[in-house]
Amino acid sequence: MYDHIIVRYGEIALKGKNRKGFINSLKKRVKKVTSEFENIIVTQSFDRMVIKLNGQDPEPILVKLKTVFGIHKLSVAVKAELDLEDIKEKSLTLMRNQQTEGIKTFKVTVKRPNKQFPHRSQDMNREIGGYVLRNTENLTVDVHHPDRELRVEVKNDGAFISCDHSEGAGGLPTNQDNKVMLMLSGGIDSPVAGYLTMKRGVKIEAVHFHSPPFTSERSRQKVEDLTRVLARYGGDIRLHIVPFTNTQKTIHNEMPDNYSMTIMRRMMMRITERIAEQTGALAITTGESLGQVASQTIQSMNTINEVTNYPVLRPLISMDKVDIMNISREINTYDISIRPYEDCCTVFLPEAPKTRPKREHANKFEQYLPIDELVEEAVSGVETIVIKENEDDFADLL
Repeated sequence: MYDHIIVRYGEIALKGKNRKGFINSLKKRVKKVTSEFENIIVTQSFDRMVIKLNGQDPEPILVKLKTVFGIHKLSVAVKAELDLEDIKEKSLTLMRNQQTEGIKTFKVTVKRPNKQFPHRSQDMNREIGGYVLRNTENLTVDVHHPDRELRVEVKNDGAFISCDHSEGAGGLPTNQDNKVMLMLSGGIDSPVAGYLTMKRGVKIEAVHFHSPPFTSERSRQKVEDLTRVLARYGGDIRLHIVPFTNTQKTIHNEMPDNYSMTIMRRMMMRITERIAEQTGALAITTGESLGQVASQTIQSMNTINEVTNYPVLRPLISMDKVDIMNISREINTYDISIRPYEDCCTVFLPEAPKTRPKREHANKFEQYLPIDELVEEAVSGVETIVIKENEDDFADLL
């Protein structure tokens, strides 16, 4: 019976003069993810967006909308005329349908932005609630902890009645002008970091370091599959595959074992910065969580950061592993991340990596590395592929 979906803004509503830009970005994204549903019509206003279904089943549209950053709440709704009797009748029909789902208690919440409508909100609460009670059985009012909240919003073009509400993805809509490079491994952390970065309205491109024959094609496929999942939240993603074998072998042969992890990360940062320069990215995102492993101590981060002038974003910095794993399950990357195919970070893993590496020591050791040549070799050999957001459903990958 539903004929509309109400899309409610979250953080966007708090913006000032630039609110219009955020709303336009959100509308563009909503239209993109719902483009396969040809009959629907999307309109926007100051505080929300309305999707007219025109006979379309709302469920598959809701699935798509729940991946869109910038949406706070989603409600499926029935539109009534600006007539109290019509509002009461459609509210009753809606609540009768809810009873078939085992609903026993409800409350009515009326909002009346259209102040020209002759009935006050509190009067309508009583009128609608009383009408529903008189015409149903085994249904009672509970204003504190109802099974369902029947919301009625009286707008200028009609009244929207809803009682099925769900959470949106939150955050801010993707802005194509705000782009960062995500250092994407095949593990659990970096895809979550990419997701959280996109949630702040940022477009990502991904960089993955591949070291054949030490890392397999299945390891690379795992990263492509992770990128495919992330693309469902932020749109098409360019994935840059960096040939890293020679760099790793050189570090392993020429650098002290306990500093090899630090120097490898410094080389990765240099290469990622070069790719960022070429693509117009403004920052680098990593999946580092403070203190989780040897390369993620504050001393390691200080030494690794020395080689780049780019801002390094670390959205997981204060999270523990359980927090990160929970998010990875929610966004459907966890089962892909735990596939048993190792990435390059496990190649030549030192027995006792330095947990408090010093910049001066790293610089001293790197004097014996052909840094510029290794960076140039890696960057010139990059393979870039575009992962489309509408490629094979990620459920097929699990």
